[in-house]
Amino acid sequence: MTDNKDFLPVSLEDMKKRNIDALDFVFITGDAYIDHPSFGTAIIARVLENEGFNVGIIPQPNWNNIDEFRKLGKPKLAFLINSGNIDSMVNHYSVSKHRRRKDMYTPNGEMGKRPDRAVIVYSNKAREAYKDVPVIIGGIEASLRRFAHYDYWQDKVRRSILLDSKADILSYGMGEKSIVQIANLLRYGKNIKDIKDIRGTCFIDKDEDLKDNYIMLPSYEEILESKNDYNKAFKIEDEEQNPLDGKALAQKHGDVYVVQNPPQIPLTDEEMDIVYSLNYKREPHPMYKGTEIPAIEEIKFSITSHRGCFGSCAFCALTFHQGRIISKRSQSSIIDEAKALTKLKDFKGYIHDVGGPTANFRNRACSLQDKNGVCKDRQCLYPTPCKNLRIDQSEYLELLRKLRKLEGVKKVFIRSGIRYDYLIYDKDDTFLKELCEYHISGQLKVAPEHISDKVLSVMRKPGFKVYKKFMDKYNAENKRLNKKQYLVPYLMSSHPGSDLNEAIKLAQFIKELGYMPEQVQDFYPTPGSLSTAIYYTGANPLTGERVYVPKSQKEKNMQRALLQFNKKENYKLVHEALTKAGRLDLIGNSKNALIKDRR
Repeated sequence: MTDNKDFLPVSLEDMKKRNIDALDFVFITGDAYIDHPSFGTAIIARVLENEGFNVGIIPQPNWNNIDEFRKLGKPKLAFLINSGNIDSMVNHYSVSKHRRRKDMYTPNGEMGKRPDRAVIVYSNKAREAYKDVPVIIGGIEASLRRFAHYDYWQDKVRRSILLDSKADILSYGMGEKSIVQIANLLRYGKNIKDIKDIRGTCFIDKDEDLKDNYIMLPSYEEILESKNDYNKAFKIEDEEQNPLDGKALAQKHGDVYVVQNPPQIPLTDEEMDIVYSLNYKREPHPMYKGTEIPAIEEIKFSITSHRGCFGSCAFCALTFHQGRIISKRSQSSIIDEAKALTKLKDFKGYIHDVGGPTANFRNRACSLQDKNGVCKDRQCLYPTPCKNLRIDQSEYLELLRKLRKLEGVKKVFIRSGIRYDYLIYDKDDTFLKELCEYHISGQLKVAPEHISDKVLSVMRKPGFKVYKKFMDKYNAENKRLNKKQYLVPYLMSSHPGSDLNEAIKLAQFIKELGYMPEQVQDFYPTPGSLSTAIYYTGANPLTGERVYVPKSQKEKNMQRALLQFNKKENYKLVHEALTKAGRLDLIGNSKNALIKDRR
């Protein structure tokens, strides 16, 4: 059993054992404390520890008890606050806004251990506990709400989370470099109010002269009044999300400005190696003994090989957080971690995943990104691959081969998602062949999301012909190997651009496929994504094109039911949808019918 002393302090008793009178930083988080590099809290805390700072953690404090926020005493430098690995509102509510039953990041999956809008609640409580201690917020919840943003749960535009949280600094994106720079300035006596030049951070300023040095976004008040101004702001934010030549931005809220410095420079391979080599215990804190935390089971034997994604799907906010430029670990760093996994007492020989947001994006999209960053006016894969895109999976394949040969490793799976279009565009089929032969456990999950080119275009996904080509090649390869390994497509209903006719096309594809999805994902408008901006405004902010948006709950229910048309409980909704769309030919006993005519 790992000793408490191997973990970061969570109590005054822990501090006393380490001869710590006062901590430099107290980290408040909405997750249980799991000391594993798949959790942002553990990474930031260990990075600071590696820089010589004392860090303690208050996981999932009772926000109704102010003493919970004083349990580690007054920090010398600052409070660090996040909601955990997942947005607290997404964690709590389904897309239909019903309360979820399980929290994957809490012991035994218990719900109710963190508040709604956790960053705001925790920050205000920390300020109440010690009024003069600086507050720094970060993580996914803060990062994606750094400017005025549409809030799906209240169906309105909310102002920057910086104002509601009353925090001093917001660290957006991947925060290792930013937090170390802030911490060192605080250590040497700089006032938090004067720290205004750190990349990857936002702060509040009252200076009217900002207009001369920053790109001004439409104000919060203008955005409230005009959806066109909302889209104008989104377009500027999107264009300046470039660490190499992105400009600083400012947005007025009342009589103050929310100021965003340019994005932080991505970590080098060497810096990534250091981050993932720190003293993680790779398990939950011993205080959770006797419980199970579902999230750790998903990632305990998985390895993060890289960050970032140049896929730029419209419904994903990753590019607004991690960015489009890939940061990767060296092969030797990953192999060392794999060797460490084989020594864990409960390791059975199976590495569950080696990947990142997209597993087969191990390297930067093109050499131009090294000098210029990402392009403002084009995407790497959409609508077709950029002529400069480097399509090469050989280095990733080389890594997988080395991992397969390690003593104690029986199988290396890939579960973090494959971009099938990138795979298909590769003229060398070796990766597909070895993927099917060595790295799949009966089924491969991929995300075509839809089959309608009209909807796929709004999603910034490849046309259906590309997925069909991948299906054929995948099935042919498994036939050659004499393996029964199935494709499991992730499908999405009610995305902007999808009306009932497009949803019916998707249902027909499902029938033809002979595969009935057990789960269907309704489009979830979360902060930071292009699709959310389209959902709110009815127009694409990057092109100005008007887009149909299914908004009524009734239509959403019909679109969702169409994707599971054979379920008895969906019959009425499917019948209604087909009738409304004038597709009575799909009701009856014909081979193409989706449902029978019960009359």
